[in-house]
Amino acid sequence: MTPLLELKNLRKDFGGLRAVDDVSLTVPEGAIVGLIGPNGSGKSTLINLIAGSTDLSAGQVLFASQDISDLPSDEVFKLGIARGYQEPALYFKMTVLDNVLLPVKDQRGERPWYAPWRRFWQHEENAHAEAAVQALEQVQLLQHYDTLASDLSGGQMKLLEIARCLMGRPKLLLLDEPTAGVAPKLAYEIFQQIVRLRDDYGITLLIVEHRLEILFDFADYVYVMHLGSLLAQGEVDEIANDATVREVYFGD
Repeated sequence: MTPLLELKNLRKDFGGLRAVDDVSLTVPEGAIVGLIGPNGSGKSTLINLIAGSTDLSAGQVLFASQDISDLPSDEVFKLGIARGYQEPALYFKMTVLDNVLLPVKDQRGERPWYAPWRRFWQHEENAHAEAAVQALEQVQLLQHYDTLASDLSGGQMKLLEIARCLMGRPKLLLLDEPTAGVAPKLAYEIFQQIVRLRDDYGITLLIVEHRLEILFDFADYVYVMHLGSLLAQGEVDEIANDATVREVYFGD
């Protein structure tokens, strides 16, 4: 499979602490790839480095063969990488629909020379609204379109964040613990939605997840981090039966 994302010898130092240490990995186009490891192993920092929200200390990030190592997060987003957070970063006093409409790129109505003349941007606004409806349908939240984000359940907030990512037309979606704090049944449904994103939109996914029993049902490939470095990598069965991984997680 063609690599969509390549990380080459990534390193991140915070003062005297090395949070990510010489990590190299690839994410094939169209795959669902898991990134697992104990708390403090560097997983979220790695996601931040890919997304451009944290500067690299060393190494290289390639996306669709383009070096994006030094790009700020807004430029990374424009190229087609969207990300979700451990705690959903929503506008809680805005409706579900308004939250989904926020990330739309290059809106004509935002440009000062077009804004005063509605006829120049009304058609585009209607198209964005239709896309937002489709995104909410995809994650089964359309019936809550006029609900304040603050009134959603924890699982629904996670789904709303995914719907908002879709509005950026991502090629790669980075999800940081999409089922954290979510009831088991809904957690499984969130991963079913993730599979539909891959199948319906062709989106590639890199997912940080602690609930291995769910992730392992859906992932194509898994990387394991420990103390800032890659400990293991392989298909689900290989990782599940890896003695070193079991020792790190369970003390076996």
